[in-house]
Amino acid sequence: MAEWQTLSTPCGAVQAWLAQPEAASRGGVVVVQEIFGVNSHIRDVCERLAAAGFTALAPAYLDVIEPDVDLPYDRAGSNRGVALVNKLGLDCAIDVTQEAAALLRAKGLNVGVVGFCWGGTVAFLANTRLDLPAVSYYGARNLPFLDEVAGAPMMFHFGGRDPHISPEAVAAHRLQQPQAQTFVYDGADHAFNRDPDPPFDPAAAALAWQRTLAFFTEHLQ
Repeated sequence: MAEWQTLSTPCGAVQAWLAQPEAASRGGVVVVQEIFGVNSHIRDVCERLAAAGFTALAPAYLDVIEPDVDLPYDRAGSNRGVALVNKLGLDCAIDVTQEAAALLRAKGLNVGVVGFCWGGTVAFLANTRLDLPAVSYYGARNLPFLDEVAGAPMMFHFGGRDPHISPEAVAAHRLQQPQAQTFVYDGADHAFNRDPDPPFDPAAAALAWQRTLAFFTEHLQ
């Protein structure tokens, strides 16, 4: 079952896509969007988590700035999305994440977070600032924050051919967050998990997803 919920946050009300498993939940996962909105891909991530037994909640972070954002995967959509998340700011994003986690905890669940691109950085900061177990997919804004102390288990996924995240940047993650699990998928580009849109990489996405589910199974039950 999946439906929209209204989430009250210090930054304002946002809608959030809630997907729940049919059986007893194995834990709660906040799903942090890319810059394009809580679109069909992000909702599908939630529903896949629910199919694996987790309760997933994806706040529409950009509702704080503009409601119902669903941007195309083109240059204009990217430019608009960057402008919106920059206006939102990471501090507000963390506040929204905290309220989403609180809603899941109110259901009696242990809570983690997974995020993609911009959301990957929000997920990382939810680990260091909110002590949430976190999985960060291709977080292109992580570097300035790598000296923050992890508050919970952490996993990073990177594409080996990501033009936005250099091998040196990946090495910095391993150096400054040595306790984290850091995986690189050779041949995969940025946004390799974005099924079915390019640059989706089925093999990399499947392996990263397997590792992500194992991570949440270990740390949320």
